[in-house]
Amino acid sequence: MVASRWMIHCLCVVAAISLTSCKVRNRNSATGGSASPAANEPDRGETGVEKVKPAPGTGNVQGKVLFNGKPVENIEVKLCETFNRFLGGCGGKTYTARTDKDGDYVITNVPPKVYEGLLARVFDTDSYIFATTGFAGLSANKYEVSADKTLFASPTNLYKVDLKLVNPKAGAKVSGQNLELKWESYPDAAYYKFSIFPEESSIT
Repeated sequence: MVASRWMIHCLCVVAAISLTSCKVRNRNSATGGSASPAANEPDRGETGVEKVKPAPGTGNVQGKVLFNGKPVENIEVKLCETFNRFLGGCGGKTYTARTDKDGDYVITNVPPKVYEGLLARVFDTDSYIFATTGFAGLSANKYEVSADKTLFASPTNLYKVDLKLVNPKAGAKVSGQNLELKWESYPDAAYYKFSIFPEESSIT
């Protein structure tokens, strides 16, 4: 029996299961996952303790960023008035904050309305990750900010998507039998995730 030909398509170092990452400039994406509201329903937040009281007539967005289950300091977080993961990324008015030593951030003085994206930068790269919702996670989570209240966003778990294969090279065509992968390891990586897809759509 002739072995099917496969293509290594995507390599991820993952510390969470259901977030999505994208390079907004290049409009590339790779999927993972986190709990999110029902499709088309904005996230109205969880419960928590306010670090900062909102200014009158505005709201705050507060959350935490983790990597391998540990808080991460100095991570940029953006709340986007409009967001399209495929075309243009974050748009309209944008509100930003950075995480403190406990991984916490507070985006302050946000006008009340529904926002289309909450993005966390993956360290010093040009990649961001964001919660998704709907069928196959194709849509970014939306966030409803209310006046004089703090919206507590679900924790964001960072993961990296720049794992370097030693053998075979990324994008190489390989046999489906006795496939062996070698890569440059990341310090303290929780685990690694590889995705391998058939070159022909008829092969399963």
